[in-house]
Amino acid sequence: MIRRQIPNLITLGNLLCGVIACYCAANGALSWAAVFICGGIFFDFFDGLAARLLGVASPLGKELDSLADVVTSGVAPGIILWFLVSGHFNPWVAASSYLAILMPLFAAYRLAKFNLDTRQNHSFLGLPVPANALIWVGVALYTVPFDFCCELEWEPILNNAAFLVSLIVISLITDVLMVTEMPMFSLKVNFKDMSWRSNSVQYLFLIGCAILVAITRQWYAISLIILWYIILSAITQRKHAE
Repeated sequence: MIRRQIPNLITLGNLLCGVIACYCAANGALSWAAVFICGGIFFDFFDGLAARLLGVASPLGKELDSLADVVTSGVAPGIILWFLVSGHFNPWVAASSYLAILMPLFAAYRLAKFNLDTRQNHSFLGLPVPANALIWVGVALYTVPFDFCCELEWEPILNNAAFLVSLIVISLITDVLMVTEMPMFSLKVNFKDMSWRSNSVQYLFLIGCAILVAITRQWYAISLIILWYIILSAITQRKHAE
């Protein structure tokens, strides 16, 4: 009985991180919210792995995992985006922040669709919800610097209306990508055959990630890595489409 509940406890850790991230984001502690979102995604990675290793995968765990992801990777990043844009002095820009509400709605629809879709065993159809959340983790950590003690002064870029509106536009694009049928590759490497031919897409992705981090050396590299993932998926979709 205890063994069967271990994956569910890990999933609840994901949900706990998501709840704390929502609280932090709503109170303007955006970098702390980003950290807790990353913590939730960490738990999200290991709950399914634990269930498979222990041989206790269950429909309950699958549904619980999706409920946790809605909060951690849907609601929390939506609040981050809303908080960033809503404080702008231009009322039209501030009003556009309410479009961030769409993010958790699309995330919930994507997760429900994923639970019923049997085609996504080795690749994805549409942008995974945690991947979308990481875009806003990078934005939060870049726009609101973090020193592990307190929030520092906000960057002047937050007063840039064009930048904030572009964030809203990007969010609408990624919302649609979450529910689209566009094939997107899995990061799983074929360990039985480590050749370039078997893992070329994954290797290209890792090389691109290393280049982005080396060039930028900024937190927004996290966001750029996800955009690189989307672009590479679009370029190579025939290769990994089922």
